[in-house]
Amino acid sequence: MDIKKIYMDADALLEGHFKLSSGNHSQFYLQSAKVLEDPKTAKLLADELAKQIKASGLEIDTVCAPALGGLIAGFALATALDVRSIFAERVDGKMTIRRGFEIKPGEKVLMCEDIITTGGSAMEAAAVVKELGGEIVGVAALANRGFCHREGSD
Repeated sequence: MDIKKIYMDADALLEGHFKLSSGNHSQFYLQSAKVLEDPKTAKLLADELAKQIKASGLEIDTVCAPALGGLIAGFALATALDVRSIFAERVDGKMTIRRGFEIKPGEKVLMCEDIITTGGSAMEAAAVVKELGGEIVGVAALANRGFCHREGSD
């Protein structure tokens, strides 16, 4: 699947100078909201990601996405995996899980982002999940800007 083409076709691959939320600078910006506004495209991307996750053999109870960027991607992925979807959000500068969401001790949670740059938001949300007793089994994203690598890979 050509993720770059999907972003280009949706006019969601922007060129210029951008300061990313991670603090890094880039000449490209991936505007996932433009891609995910089309439910068919969101489903296509989530189904492909779910296929890779299922092939890995991961056991997953819940997908958790950091708001705001990961919300649609996380929900679409949870739907494709047929598991529960929750989200973490920043309140007064601190990532938290609220709105009645609960994490059971030992619950296997997959973190999901739309775009991973440094992984900071996902890891911050993962720390909250762990504090509540959840087990982080992985981090998934529609696209990786290249600063994060799969554990055990080069």
